[in-house]
Amino acid sequence: MSELPVVSVHELVSAFREVVETALPPCTVEGEISNCRRSPAGHWYLTLKDDQAEIAAVIWRSAAQRLRFEPRDGMQALASGSLQVYVARGTCQFVITKLLPQGVGELELAFRELRDKLAAEGLFDESRKRPIPVIPRRVALVTSPASAAVRDMIQVMTRRWPPVQVIVVPVRVQGEGAAEDIARALRNVHRIPDVDVVITGRGGGSLEDLWCFNTEIVARAIAACRIPVVAAVGHEIDVSIADFVADRRALTPSEAAELVVPSADDLRDTLHHTAHRFRLALRDRIDRARLKLSAIEARAVFQRPTSLIDQKRMQCDDLSGRLVRGMTLHVERKRQGIATAAAALQALSPLQVLSRGYSLTQTVDGRIISDFRQVAAGDQLTVTFHYGQILAEVLALQNGAHSSD
Repeated sequence: MSELPVVSVHELVSAFREVVETALPPCTVEGEISNCRRSPAGHWYLTLKDDQAEIAAVIWRSAAQRLRFEPRDGMQALASGSLQVYVARGTCQFVITKLLPQGVGELELAFRELRDKLAAEGLFDESRKRPIPVIPRRVALVTSPASAAVRDMIQVMTRRWPPVQVIVVPVRVQGEGAAEDIARALRNVHRIPDVDVVITGRGGGSLEDLWCFNTEIVARAIAACRIPVVAAVGHEIDVSIADFVADRRALTPSEAAELVVPSADDLRDTLHHTAHRFRLALRDRIDRARLKLSAIEARAVFQRPTSLIDQKRMQCDDLSGRLVRGMTLHVERKRQGIATAAAALQALSPLQVLSRGYSLTQTVDGRIISDFRQVAAGDQLTVTFHYGQILAEVLALQNGAHSSD
């Protein structure tokens, strides 16, 4: 061993680093992503593998910020970069500078991921869509002031509805920083007085040219905008995330201009047609009222108004006679009822019994005597006959054939 050179660990790993990093120039690796995680600092750590081997990989934050999609486990990808040895640990990793998904383009994948994410949050729900004002006072155009699209929109709106006021909010609609410009304008457009609706968009272009309208920052700015937003991005075949989030989608910028303002000619024709219908309806109502009034005037009560009074007078006479006859019959019935009741009472009266020779014996205080044992010798009694009374004194009591002093 004394014949072999002695080196430090750092020298050994540094030599390893020199060999590894110079042996293979920057290249593109095809593999499957696994163990993917993002650090708080913004770096991505992952593993690239195939069916025979695997290697640790890293995407530093500077490169990660340029990614249009998020790496995830199971994704097949092409990773461009170079080998790097981490001397402090003696480990080797692949530093990725560019990552492209396989099977689908990078932008298409980013579009799908953001679309699914925002849809899950409910940003595309119809329930949160706001109606566009029928006749806006002022329209704000969040777009590039130098584009042909803004000229087309202004021309269409002022031709269709001359009173409308158009405010152009200048922003970049392509390239680095365009998304931030658009989002900032949408967040502040409500500060412009009397703006009733906002149009944001641009003319046609490639997917890369239109990409600022497929970013999350613009989508959330549209959703948070305090004024209804119409998205007009590209041509009819172009569909962006902004179209899904906006309160209304227009196929082109020119169509957006037609959507937000009415046509003065159409509105004038509608008003003329409505006024004509009102005139016809009013004339019809007047004719029907005139016919109804003529029919009322032709009635007998208006031709001979005293006949109604005569009829009412005869009705009163008839009712009066019926009332007198009814009262007379009622009184007679009551009289007969009273006579019948009096006869019944008369039949039950003790005086009727007395008329047949009987008498009524009472004590002086009015108590009726029905038994000789109720009195004693010497008691004063009143005897009532059919005609008159006598005052008697009990001299003796007699029970059948027996008597007592």
